Amino acid sequence: MMVDWTKIDTVLLDMDGTLLDLSFDNHFWLTYVPYCFACNNDMDIETARNHVFPIYRSAEGTLNWYCVDYWSRILSLDIVALKNRVSHNIRVRPNAIEFLLALRNRGLDVRLVTNAHQKTLKIKMQESALSRHFDEVISAHSLGAPKEDLRFWTELEDRYPFDRNRTLFIDDSLPVLRTARGFGIASLLGVYQPDSRRPGGDTGEFEALRCFTDIMPFDGD
Repeated sequence: MMVDWTKIDTVLLDMDGTLLDLSFDNHFWLTYVPYCFACNNDMDIETARNHVFPIYRSAEGTLNWYCVDYWSRILSLDIVALKNRVSHNIRVRPNAIEFLLALRNRGLDVRLVTNAHQKTLKIKMQESALSRHFDEVISAHSLGAPKEDLRFWTELEDRYPFDRNRTLFIDDSLPVLRTARGFGIASLLGVYQPDSRRPGGDTGEFEALRCFTDIMPFDGD
C-alpha cells in the first residue's frame, strides 16, 4: 500500500509536475521564452538559448528561479503576458481532480504548496480551476524561501500548523522531497512522469506515483 489513509490528516500537494502537466513549463521556458528573446534581440534561436540557459542555471535553487518579475527584468520580456498568451496549453494531470474530490470527501486538510510566483499561480488557477479544491493555496514567495530550503517548511508549519507524522506530501522534485524528509514529513511520494511528453524519470529513494488512481482514498480505507 503506497498510502495508509488511516494515518493521514493533511495532504500537501505540489502544483507543476504533480497536479499540472509539466509539459507546459518545459515548453514555455525551454522553447517559447528563448524564441521570444531571439525575436526581441534579432538573433537566431540557438544563440538565444546559449544566452538564456546559463542565466537560468545561475538562479536554480533560489526564489528567483520561480519569480516572473525577476525573469521579466533580467530578460527584458513580459513573462506574465507571455504566460497568458499560451495559458490554454496548461493541462491538469489525469485523475487529479477526482483525487482532490476524494480527499475532500474523506474530510482531509488539503493544501497546495508551490514554488510558483503568485502571478503564475493566478494564471494556472484560472485556467485549471483547481483552487476550489484546497483549504489553503500557499506560494513559497509568501514564506520567503523555496521548498528546497528548510526555512520554507519551518515557516509553513508556523503559519499553517500540521502534524508532520500524519502528513502526506507529493512532489516531482527530488531536492524538495529530500528537504521535506529532513524536516520530518512522514509520508512522501515522488512523481514518475511529471511531463507527459517525456519519459518517466528517477524518483530516487521515494516511491513513484504513476497515476492518482493508484492511491485514490475510498471510504473505509
